[in-house]
Amino acid sequence: MNEPVRPTPPQGVPEFDTRDPGLASFWEERFSRGFTPWDQAGVQPQFEAFAAAHPDAAVLIPGCGNAWEAGWLAGHGRTVRAIDFAPAAVASARAALGEHAAVVEQADFYTYEPPFAPGWIFERAFLCALPPAHYPRYAQRMATLLKPGALLAGYFFIGEPQKGPPFPMRRDQIDALLSPYFTLLDEQPAVRSLPVFEGRERWMTWQRNDARVETVAPAT
Repeated sequence: MNEPVRPTPPQGVPEFDTRDPGLASFWEERFSRGFTPWDQAGVQPQFEAFAAAHPDAAVLIPGCGNAWEAGWLAGHGRTVRAIDFAPAAVASARAALGEHAAVVEQADFYTYEPPFAPGWIFERAFLCALPPAHYPRYAQRMATLLKPGALLAGYFFIGEPQKGPPFPMRRDQIDALLSPYFTLLDEQPAVRSLPVFEGRERWMTWQRNDARVETVAPAT
């Protein structure tokens, strides 16, 4: 795999026109202007270890940003799709991934149908990027995409609710959101978090249970 093209860190915080993170234009503006403090520019050791421990799982990565994890998986011969609804994010990811650019698609998470049944959905800076009104629909969609026994695993941003993004959630809020559909299998402190997440990320592995999925109305 070719060495990834890493973005140039922004200087300061630009002024933006779009303030609603529920809109694609919010993320379009930030990617277009190179303001992506949530971007890891690589993959973390916990991700690599989990991927190695689940070598047969086809992986879906929603809200992928620059999709470094998708490139890593594709480079290791894994089945993976990464999606984002902001065209600038998709263009940036495809440029970064080079020969593996085709694994990245522009799509709406709530309506996207992957070309395979995911064995693992990787969560990183997606849930915490969503306005809180979207949380119930996020959980419902994750449960719809994953068959019983499949995994939702990755990094969850923990803390008292505050203005975002990123939007932290209290630990009990995450339990209340996911436990109707998932069972927590593992939790551990995050390793090598970015400054924006430092000290407040946890790696969690949730397994889809047999609960029936209730329809949740779209956030307004």
